[in-house]
This record gives sequence, C-alpha cells and structure tokens, in this order.
Amino acid sequence: MSEFTSYLLLGVVQGATEFLPVSSSGHLTIFSSLLNVPL
Repeated sequence: MSEFTSYLLLGVVQGATEFLPVSSSGHLTIFSSLLNVPL
C-alpha cells in the first residue's frame, strides 16, 4: 500500500470517528500501528 493511500485511509478513519464520544486520536493511533505508518 502506498504512503498516500495509508494517509488517505487514516483521514477517512478520523473523519468517520470524529463525532463519536471516543477519542478520534485513539483510533488514528490504532490504525497507524496496524498500517505501520508513523503519525
């Protein structure tokens, strides 16, 4: 997976989870570790 695609996916995750009462930053941390992409 290209780096651009990884960051695009992280942006989608952040946008989709922003309205939840759980931290969207936490979701980004989890997904970035799964994708092996540094934040």
